[in-house]
Amino acid sequence: MDKSFLEKKIEQVVDKLLNLGGADYEQDKKMSVEEIIKSGKCARDYGIEEWDWPQGVGLYGLYLLQNYRKSDEYMDFFVNWYERNLEIGLPSRNINTSCPYLTLISILDKMPDKEKYEKLCLDQAKFLMEELPKTKDGGFQHVTSAIGDRNGVMLNNGQIWADTLFMAVLFLQKMGIKYDNAAWRDEATHQFLVHIKYLYSKQTGLFYHGFSFERNDNFGGIYWCRGNSWFTLGVTLFLEDADYLDGGVRQFIVDTFVDHAEALRKYQGASGLFHTVIDDETSYEEVSGTAAMAAGLLRGIKLGILSEDYKDCAAKAIAAICDNVDSDGTVLNVSAGTAMGMDAQHYKNIQIRPMAYGQSLTLVALCEAL
Repeated sequence: MDKSFLEKKIEQVVDKLLNLGGADYEQDKKMSVEEIIKSGKCARDYGIEEWDWPQGVGLYGLYLLQNYRKSDEYMDFFVNWYERNLEIGLPSRNINTSCPYLTLISILDKMPDKEKYEKLCLDQAKFLMEELPKTKDGGFQHVTSAIGDRNGVMLNNGQIWADTLFMAVLFLQKMGIKYDNAAWRDEATHQFLVHIKYLYSKQTGLFYHGFSFERNDNFGGIYWCRGNSWFTLGVTLFLEDADYLDGGVRQFIVDTFVDHAEALRKYQGASGLFHTVIDDETSYEEVSGTAAMAAGLLRGIKLGILSEDYKDCAAKAIAAICDNVDSDGTVLNVSAGTAMGMDAQHYKNIQIRPMAYGQSLTLVALCEAL
């Protein structure tokens, strides 16, 4: 694909991301929690302003683009974003509100008042290690922000979700590397292993959305597109910096990724996109998950883990993603925030709308394509 074409798409997507604005956060108090979960219509997730996972993923896409270009072009935006949120006051500590720290630790040395932000990062790492509820086998319980109350939490007792790997574990790994803290590095590795143990399907090579230790099952047994993509992209980001890993552990994670990549290739739709329920062709095609998968496959090739054969699969996905970037830079066909579902219909019912992570994951995919 022509480089200038990709660069133009990137600029359109970035401009839209930077100008997503906020949302009517009071709206979440006017709807029932059940109604919001059923539709994905959570105002907190919209825009680029709130300190939560959709915006955190959005920030990280900008960081990766800035890093790719070897520039500091978005530092003013980052500084203003973090300063504004500190002035407002940070929400409850949980898995999802850990995501903005992934970018923060990545740019920490360039931040003014570094000591203030360094303390924030250190406190968050300690929270994940010492205060976050753990499941059986020490899994990070997927605690999220309460709907309609940014200072509250939804505990999701005894549950691990695939999302956790990207939202919190990558940050903990980066902290362990930066501060040479073996306990933090080892815990990040442990979380990848626990999530593989309970979420990976040996029959299909795909990942279930979550696992309940109370139910002792994978809920509805659904292979959710974006959930799978958190592993596809997240594991390559993890492995890229994990030269400290024991050879056997690293090979186990690599083998899982390779098998997962092979499974994805089988389920890719004719358009190049993946369905929001990967193995259900009656579910709608979804762009954010496809983008993260394409980025992960391209990164896997670059790391020498995947063969060049995967370029065709990735290129097909990149072309389809570009077709889903509107003239104003809006990434189309992105599913809203998705809670755990007991059947495929739950995922099919999640609304489609522009989201910060849709913009961001598209950025990551297009950067990898370059």
